[in-house]
Amino acid sequence: MTPEQYKEKVALLKKYAHAYYVEDNPMVPDEVYDKLYREVEQFEELHPDLILPDSPTQRVGGELLKGFKKAKHIKRMWSMEDVFNHEELVEWIARVEKNVDKKPTYYCEPKFDGASLNLIYENGLLKQAITRGDGIEGEDVTANARTIRSIPIRIDYHELIEIRGEVVIRKDDFDEVNKERIEAGEAVFANPRNAAAGSLRQLDPKVTAKRRLFFYPWGVGENKLDFPLLSQTMQFVYKLGFIEPPFHDKCTDVECIEKEYEKTVNMRDTYPVMMDGMVVKVDEIALQEVLGYTVKFPRWMCAYKFPAVEKMTRIKDILLQVGRTGVVTPVAVLEPVEIEGVVVERATLHNFDEIERKDVRIGDTVIIIRSGDVIPKITKVLTQYRTGSEKKIARPTHCPVCGKELLDEGALIKCQNLDCPARVVNSIIYFASKQCLNIEGLGKKIVEQLYEAGLVKSLPDIFYLTEEKLLQLEGFKHKKAQNLLRAIAAVKGAPCWRFVNALGIEHIGEVASKKVCETFGLAFVNATKEELLKIEGFGEEMAESLIEFVRVNRVLIDKLITLIEPSEPEKKEIKESTFTGKTVVLTGSMSKPRSEIKALLESMGAKVTNTVSKKTDFVIYGEDPGSKYEKAKALGVPLLTEEEMNAMIKGS
Repeated sequence: MTPEQYKEKVALLKKYAHAYYVEDNPMVPDEVYDKLYREVEQFEELHPDLILPDSPTQRVGGELLKGFKKAKHIKRMWSMEDVFNHEELVEWIARVEKNVDKKPTYYCEPKFDGASLNLIYENGLLKQAITRGDGIEGEDVTANARTIRSIPIRIDYHELIEIRGEVVIRKDDFDEVNKERIEAGEAVFANPRNAAAGSLRQLDPKVTAKRRLFFYPWGVGENKLDFPLLSQTMQFVYKLGFIEPPFHDKCTDVECIEKEYEKTVNMRDTYPVMMDGMVVKVDEIALQEVLGYTVKFPRWMCAYKFPAVEKMTRIKDILLQVGRTGVVTPVAVLEPVEIEGVVVERATLHNFDEIERKDVRIGDTVIIIRSGDVIPKITKVLTQYRTGSEKKIARPTHCPVCGKELLDEGALIKCQNLDCPARVVNSIIYFASKQCLNIEGLGKKIVEQLYEAGLVKSLPDIFYLTEEKLLQLEGFKHKKAQNLLRAIAAVKGAPCWRFVNALGIEHIGEVASKKVCETFGLAFVNATKEELLKIEGFGEEMAESLIEFVRVNRVLIDKLITLIEPSEPEKKEIKESTFTGKTVVLTGSMSKPRSEIKALLESMGAKVTNTVSKKTDFVIYGEDPGSKYEKAKALGVPLLTEEEMNAMIKGS
């Protein structure tokens, strides 16, 4: 075989594989494909220097990995807001359309139940594959992704691009994998999503290669494409050689979306892969930029979840869990019941007001629901099955962990004892975790050991540990003690946002912590509710939670700040201009993306918002400005063209 013939045979193999794995339409029998594959393989054994990087033989999996390295996404991978019924969908669309100048169109596609993956291509070749992780950083699974035959190793596009999608396993393949695991004496996967995620994260790529995984693209991250619509972008992605989903439709109103949703719900069992809903996205990319993001979700997309699956079971007992904030939560222990491949043995009862309202009793037969990742919950008590042996559930008066008296606030029952092991231990574990202050070596077992030995009774006690104290503990020798003390010392000067996140304030996660520190730095302890509500994405609940936490724990926070000395973010340099301190609204189509213009104005001290009011200082407009322009005229707000804005900036 000549090198030219080899290239032709590789191209033919790729064509056959694409027809089989992507188009689900085999062109030749397996025998023909296997014969051609062996011919290519034999040539490559004789000429290893001529092996093409996108040859199908290169998908079989390489050496065993020692572990997965962390890798950052170029652009963040966001989660989605969930809506569960028609009313919530109507509310979501109303919020969208209230904040844009023209009525958008919507792009509807499946919400696959699998493992999210980000593929980075550069110069046409697959450069890296990263799991979602926390949306900012995930695990590098490139070696495994190369074994998935529906992921092209080479694409006909040479700019840097991130292609996002879902790795799934088809239902029939899932059954086969579980049969093999039973025969091998291994634990079976609970559901197809777990099977897909577990297969993608195998340290041996050869194992991943044996599993028939499929990759369905649903979006892009970093890219230089100039399509005005998401639907056009996705058509381009499909043409690069990726699988097209079972459906993708465009809608202009709620009625159309609801019709597509009902059709999908009715057909969900006929699709070869698991779906748990339908994704609804604003199709116009310019409008996506206008809508932007909350601290958690894009405002321009939501997941319209399928109806929850209900099952009947019996309550065996009630357990009381104490969280790190002291809230006591009742949890029902159930007779095990399987819902969509997941064995459910516990369900949340939320609070004791909920128990009383539903008259839940130990021994009751109940209906529970589980929808997607939502924690199973009890929706109804079937009183007709009562025998008289059921026991009423009394409101607790003393903490199940420390035995101290509980504070009953009605809906919430709290343990106020700051020395309660449930509060202290859980708070320290969270404080030291990777997403917070990342104190290596201070995991759950060590924290419990320190607490039980009386060496750590509150968060600040961590910083008073010494080698002499640690050597008292079983399992601690000089090296282990020194490593832990070094990790604790390394916390000094940690970024402000890590410190705020580590405090474990309810409703204040990583993204919110960063926004708080960017706005106030360590002075967040003095922020008022009004000031907090001005932070983009902050609502009443978040602001009140932070203020209440500071009020109760101010002494502790001040002590921790003294011990840690968190570093505050550098203040962005503001260029003085006509726009400094002014509130500005952008509307209409402009020569540059609005995100660029917004960043420019903010660098000059302007506050760019989406709503026109009497407090707005300028409305800057482009072509087809719409309702914001008319509202500005009616209110007498100064109007500027893009050219006038540029002239004012230049003049400044």
